[in-house]
Amino acid sequence: MPKIRSGRPMAVLVTAVLVAAAAAPAALPALAQPSGNPPLPTRPLTAGVHLITAEVAGDERSREAGLMFRRALEPNHGMLFVFDGPMHACMWMRNTLIPLSVAFIGADGRIVNIEEMQPGSEQLHCARQDVPFALEMASEWFSQRGLKPEQTVIGGLPKLPAGR
Repeated sequence: MPKIRSGRPMAVLVTAVLVAAAAAPAALPALAQPSGNPPLPTRPLTAGVHLITAEVAGDERSREAGLMFRRALEPNHGMLFVFDGPMHACMWMRNTLIPLSVAFIGADGRIVNIEEMQPGSEQLHCARQDVPFALEMASEWFSQRGLKPEQTVIGGLPKLPAGR
């Protein structure tokens, strides 16, 4: 096995993998869906140095279903909720079987606030300001990676039409 004498070849390899993943979102696998629901499209996102595969809930039906009835999430997989425009978004956990964290994200990609949510709870968890996006990940995913409000999520956030 050849030895790598410096970190440069590894950095080039990691960069190439990240560029390829960002260029080919259709090649990423969909998350496991409860039976009867068609798979949603996925987008690659990055938060700090962390690559995320986010299933996109971009219409009312998929936003309402969210991650209900899922028994698990793959590592670094989650759901990006794309609202019809910036709004006072609130989430709850009715029929959701796994604990989740939600990051409410502004139009500029910055995290506004992060909330921890418990399975089956109907407690509302709301954005502290109007946001066009929310990203749900496994419980404590953001805190375990040191991600906090004001940090940016980039890579695959949809562009908002002018005036939103």
